[in-house]
Amino acid sequence: MKFRKKPVVIDAIQYDGDWKTVETIIKKFETNRPITWHPDGKNYMEIETLEGVMRANVGDWIIRGVRGEIYPCKPDIFADTYEAVDKEEVD
Repeated sequence: MKFRKKPVVIDAIQYDGDWKTVETIIKKFETNRPITWHPDGKNYMEIETLEGVMRANVGDWIIRGVRGEIYPCKPDIFADTYEAVDKEEVD
């Protein structure tokens, strides 16, 4: 059998390595899951997900899934999987 992914609208923010972006992610996603920011020249975040701690590098997208879970997604996978939607489509 073959299956198609159900269409779903998600929230996502691209991580740019800046602390203000980390603050935006925490505020927008209203997360209580730990997010650790490493600005020591490596510029990555660690996010505690349902599957364990995942690393988000600069350029990765941080996604809030359909059940409120937060996780990183590599830019190429994000581009292959998601497309922007008009505000009118989700209101």
